[in-house]
Amino acid sequence: MTQAQVQHPVRSMATVTAQLVAGGSPFEMETVDVNGVSTRVWKHAPPDLRAVLESSAQHGGTPALVYGDEHLSHSAYFRTAATLAHRLTDQYGVSKGDRVAIAMRNYPEWVVTFFAAVSIGAIVVPLNSWWSAEELRFGLTDSEAALLVADEERLRSLSADLPELGVPAIAVRSGAQLPRGARSWEEVVGEVTGDVGLPPAELAPDDPAAIFYTSGTTGVPKGALSSHRNMISNIVSGQYGRARSLMRLGLDLPDLLEYMAALPTQVILCVLPLFHTTGAQTVMLPTLANGGTLVLMYKWDTDEALRLIERERVTAITAVPAMISQMLASPRLDDHDLSSLLTLASGGAPAAPDLVSRARNHLTDVLLGQGYGLTECSATATVNGASDYVLRPESAGAPVATVDIVVVDPGGAELPAGEVGEILIRGPGVMLGYWRRPDATAEAFSGAWLRTGDLGYLDQEGFLYIVDRAKDVIIRGGENIYCAEVEAAVHEHPAVADVAVLGVPHEVFGEEVGAVVRFWEGQHVPPEELLSHLRSRIAPFKLPEHIRSTAEELPRNAAGKLMKKQLKEQQGWSSAPPDTSG
Repeated sequence: MTQAQVQHPVRSMATVTAQLVAGGSPFEMETVDVNGVSTRVWKHAPPDLRAVLESSAQHGGTPALVYGDEHLSHSAYFRTAATLAHRLTDQYGVSKGDRVAIAMRNYPEWVVTFFAAVSIGAIVVPLNSWWSAEELRFGLTDSEAALLVADEERLRSLSADLPELGVPAIAVRSGAQLPRGARSWEEVVGEVTGDVGLPPAELAPDDPAAIFYTSGTTGVPKGALSSHRNMISNIVSGQYGRARSLMRLGLDLPDLLEYMAALPTQVILCVLPLFHTTGAQTVMLPTLANGGTLVLMYKWDTDEALRLIERERVTAITAVPAMISQMLASPRLDDHDLSSLLTLASGGAPAAPDLVSRARNHLTDVLLGQGYGLTECSATATVNGASDYVLRPESAGAPVATVDIVVVDPGGAELPAGEVGEILIRGPGVMLGYWRRPDATAEAFSGAWLRTGDLGYLDQEGFLYIVDRAKDVIIRGGENIYCAEVEAAVHEHPAVADVAVLGVPHEVFGEEVGAVVRFWEGQHVPPEELLSHLRSRIAPFKLPEHIRSTAEELPRNAAGKLMKKQLKEQQGWSSAPPDTSG
């Protein structure tokens, strides 16, 4: 199935959905009680994440993880994870419900640690590897982590804090002197035997499995507590989305299953950080659960991505639109054999509609797609692919069969198709709640419905369109930056009287961080001095790229809230500036 074969869909969404979820189909559903709520779930999904790890043992010598020149087979990956699981229980006393924090770049050890911990019932806490030391410390203390597994850079930034926190650490790929209480990965894992199995553990689908931190509009990170069921839903949802897109082209279910079975084993280039739900839950989990190969990148590099696609015969990539744009614009694009690439999907940030035409011009045989979700609903809520994406590139897609989406007015009444309101989500991926934040959890839900804080509408066929973000957030290359957090850090400078942080449109990153600052009378701070003040308080990716000062009062409404739309227009930040990169 090639992009050239894409034509107008002739089959309705209702017809395709009915065939896909029929009894005996891989996408069959059942209704179960999830914490008191009747919920449609995928009947044939794995029962828990431990089962996902155990399935790797069945794929033998097929590569599971690739990093640089390192290749780890599924059987070797399983044995290493099982060995680490024993070390966690025997040497560190980790038991069900204990939190194990991971703070590192996309190394194979990230994946091994994740599955080793969840397979014994521990709760994994992926920490943002771009966070400052202060932010990492917050993640460790808020989650009350029993153990930290971190790379050299993260350990170095936390070296002064770990003894005080009393958190033991396992050091990954570190040649430096280790802080007190830390041991090397090699020392901890030790010998990996050929007959090792997992330690015994009793798990249930709705047991908590991970805490993914997401900042709130107050600027204080909140931990979205995800269950095993939340995350394993992504494994089937991704397959379902692709299947639905292909059946919309006219395939019947038997032909579809035959076609999908004939596809080569998936080789996925993981360009997104694993501490994000998109990287961990929509890329890592389905790839390994289906016996595929996960090709890890330390950080995004266009030339390296093109080289890896050719060398590893990569079949699919999920990336933020900025990465896809950079790849398509590379002058070396045609120097590489990209014929193995079957799917190119965007996520983590809205994609510009013109991305479709650019991709079709350069990669004519690649099926395109995008989706919508958020940390609180375990990533996948809607999927838009194949001809649907070509015809509706501005849509986030239609909900997968286990997910319900409604759009409501400020009073909570459901709105008809075409009318804009807040998007609410219900389904098996919706989080258990925010970690030890009952008030925030209550605010996030309307009954069984998750309030996304995003504004949008549904069309007559059920396709979702995102028109704005009700939350005050900047998305820079897929990274969420909450304005209130940056504003709070700027306000800590004694010369600052008022500040507004805004998203400045950018051709590559989507948005950059801009700040309009009013200083106290008689005081003025140069931008570099203000940035120096901020570097010890917030992560580098949150630092403002644009800083302007004003002697005027910042515009506010009658309620005292900043009128940011008006301020953006005043600053000329309502449209993307010209590309001056040369």
